[in-house]
Amino acid sequence: MMNIELFDFDLPEELIAQTPLKNRSDSKLLTLNRRTGEIQHHRFRGIIDFLHKGDTLVLNDTKVLPARLIGQKKETEAKVEVLLLKQLDDNRWETLVKPGKRLRQGHEVVFGDGLLTGVIEDTTEVGGRIIRFHYQGIFNEILDQLGQMPLPPYIKEQLEDKDRYQTVYAKHLGSAAAPTAGLHFTKELLQQIEEKGVQIVYITLHVGLGTFRPVQTENIEEHHMHSEYYQLNEEAAKKLNEAKEEGRRIIAVGTTSVRTLETVVNKETERFEAKDGWTDIFIYPGYEFKAIDAMITNFHLPKSSLVMLVSAFAGRDTIMKAYQEAIDQHYRFFSFGDAMFIY
Repeated sequence: MMNIELFDFDLPEELIAQTPLKNRSDSKLLTLNRRTGEIQHHRFRGIIDFLHKGDTLVLNDTKVLPARLIGQKKETEAKVEVLLLKQLDDNRWETLVKPGKRLRQGHEVVFGDGLLTGVIEDTTEVGGRIIRFHYQGIFNEILDQLGQMPLPPYIKEQLEDKDRYQTVYAKHLGSAAAPTAGLHFTKELLQQIEEKGVQIVYITLHVGLGTFRPVQTENIEEHHMHSEYYQLNEEAAKKLNEAKEEGRRIIAVGTTSVRTLETVVNKETERFEAKDGWTDIFIYPGYEFKAIDAMITNFHLPKSSLVMLVSAFAGRDTIMKAYQEAIDQHYRFFSFGDAMFIY
């Protein structure tokens, strides 16, 4: 049994970043050598000094849906908040609804003076609602007009610029949350990295809201991960396999990239397979990594599956020591926080 308390730590509330920095790559960067435990402090733009010619940098190019909709219950005009989680077919979505108790099967919600309406069709196991939407035109365009960014619950401030909760390379719409390790990159920095001879490969994993939930089971081995949709195309698989064959480093940007790569790598042959599907892979100490050599990541919530993932990669004691150092040095934590390079 692996106890949840092993992954707890005290985090002063003032270190939870509420807003993004003016310049993405001005964030701090803690580098951690997982073999020696050596820690150094830099600015994120200095990541280029830790990347070598021939390295393969893997980025998750998912794009966050403006998935938070504010509407009114048609019958009473009471305020209703709907969070889109997963598209089931053309017009049906799995959602979270507040206040949920007042919305039952058959009830209708109106958004944007009728530009969009939704009818509750069913409930889900976790207390969500299946909603069928009705509209004229293109759903994503209406969503862009009416929706707000679904910021994590620990961020209390409104986001002035929607694009700051997207990576500069976001392409495929479908996430309920940003792959936040990628938020530190600017287009200029990525160009400099490519000019250095680092190969950039894009994969897709649509991040679910389960990302923000702490693990609830006392024995972490009893925890069940939410599933998320991923995609690795033929070209990306070919580049990753060539890097593997030639002994070049594969560096994942973010835990979402790590989870995707560890899902698509064949554990026997250690070759990457082009495919798409749903993954609920849960990585915690004891896991044997087959896909990656290093990772860039943010600082995560206590007791979260993400702290367990980085602990599996670098060792729990090493990670807890690095986290304490980050707290002592007043690093910013979570989605809009600072970064860590583990190699």
